Amino acid sequence: MNQTGDSASLFAVEATDVVKTYHTEDVEVHALRGVSLQVPKGEMVAIMGPSGCGKTTLLNCLSGLDAIDDGLIRIEGVNINSLSDDDKSHYRAQRMGFVFQFYNLLPVLSAVENVEMPLLVSGMPAKAARERATHALSLVHLEEWARHRPAQLSGGQRQRVTIARALVNEPAIVWADEPTGDLDSKNADEVMELIVGLNERNRQTFVIVTHDLHIAQSTHRIINMLDGEIIEETQTERGRATALRA
Repeated sequence: MNQTGDSASLFAVEATDVVKTYHTEDVEVHALRGVSLQVPKGEMVAIMGPSGCGKTTLLNCLSGLDAIDDGLIRIEGVNINSLSDDDKSHYRAQRMGFVFQFYNLLPVLSAVENVEMPLLVSGMPAKAARERATHALSLVHLEEWARHRPAQLSGGQRQRVTIARALVNEPAIVWADEPTGDLDSKNADEVMELIVGLNERNRQTFVIVTHDLHIAQSTHRIINMLDGEIIEETQTERGRATALRA
């Protein structure tokens, strides 16, 4: 398997005419209708639209969690459609991070144990995994809470643990599906401030599904979807400022 792709590519994500249809007993749902987009490396993008418009389906297809019916997806130049299931899993483990709305933390493990889990599963020695996990927690300002279990943490702290787990493998791309959807406004603002800071310092690409315009305006660009199609793309104030500095 070629994991390097086109090293000269300026794009973290390239999708061309992506089609995804769900079939049930009575209904055929056209979730994605020929979607095309490009996300440059280091960009932070928000995907918005009403419920059922295809936002999460697009994120799942771009990240290789769901197969597509037609079209082409390249991640860092790698044709992700052509990879076997095992190779997709390996690629995700090596190059991607995931942040979801409901944390998906194991309640019996401490914060640092939750963060180091992906590294241990991928075969990293325990000592090295613990060091990497501890560093990831320091990035989200939770090193003092490393030994606490999820039930002992606030919602905002649990989401920070989730972000640390997403960052522990130093991914090129972080996919986030409603990362602040279960948080109050104060914690949501703190989590987004953290994500923006990580994006600026590490130049990691973030693709964020959100229904919250306030959250979306923290990104560089907003992609609006309706009925499985991209209907509008808008550069944010942050995106314009970043372009002027470039």
